[in-house]
Amino acid sequence: MPTTSQQAPVNTPEKLLLAAPRGYCAGVDRAVQAVERALELYGPPVYVRKEIVHNKHVVAGLRDRGAIFVDEETEVPKGETVVFSAHGVAPSVHENAGARNLQTIDATCPLVTKVHVEAKKFAAEGYTIVLIGHAGHEEVEGTMGEAPDNIVLIETEADVDALEVADPDRVAFISQTTLSVDETNTIILKLREKFPNITGPRTDDICYATTNRQMAVRQMARECDLVLVIGSKNSSNSNRLVEVAHDHGADSFLIDNESQVREEWLEGKRVVGISSGASAPEELVQSLVDFFRERGTTDVTEFEVVQEDVRFMLPKEIRKALAARA
Repeated sequence: MPTTSQQAPVNTPEKLLLAAPRGYCAGVDRAVQAVERALELYGPPVYVRKEIVHNKHVVAGLRDRGAIFVDEETEVPKGETVVFSAHGVAPSVHENAGARNLQTIDATCPLVTKVHVEAKKFAAEGYTIVLIGHAGHEEVEGTMGEAPDNIVLIETEADVDALEVADPDRVAFISQTTLSVDETNTIILKLREKFPNITGPRTDDICYATTNRQMAVRQMARECDLVLVIGSKNSSNSNRLVEVAHDHGADSFLIDNESQVREEWLEGKRVVGISSGASAPEELVQSLVDFFRERGTTDVTEFEVVQEDVRFMLPKEIRKALAARA
């Protein structure tokens, strides 16, 4: 007969669905490799401005290997090597680095660079540029630095209502690459209603990985009772995945790893979906899968929505150094 001290029964989902695609995107993979190769080429310490990507696990691993993370390039000793993160930097950062004679490695994601190029183009053509993004995010700060006198940041539909510009016929929009696809499209529609002659980028600024991961979670959530997203709290794209899952019918939580799973989340949950942000390594997903296997879950299925085969070349500074040693 059970005693009062007997442990509560373990909540064991019948099935796990693994969103595909998930995890590392090409820009994150490129940025992490840039720091790793810099450590191999030059030896530690290699300085990194801001977190190379928004994931605590990745940053801790690189720190253990000799990377030193700083908030600003002005903290890097003169003449040392510094890597700029995947989120991009403003022109003033490059200028400061040059004044300190720093050896720079620019690991800005090429898709973020695309937005910078658009900002400069629209500014040169005299447009008021509406940047859709989150205030304080490093990517937004870098983009705004390209044309600070021309760019206005908005985050919501209410911001569109309040927006006033000098010439309503000379307005352009660009966006942060890691936003909610659905919410951004709604804001763009509102901008088009208010400014019928507004222009925008030739192709969507929200990156392929953000779009694909949200699409996979959107479809997977409809078949799940709970969706767990692995990613750090400061990861924009990871937070958007949680929102997408919730909006499409599943309970959803953001976790760094399996140790943060709460028992009450699993009560009565038959199907649990798992995804991970673009900065989260696959090993964290597999650790979470193992956590559920140890509880008795045996049905683990990949939920593939689209295949990805995108690769970016390493930063030119790394490629040049590798070629010189060949």
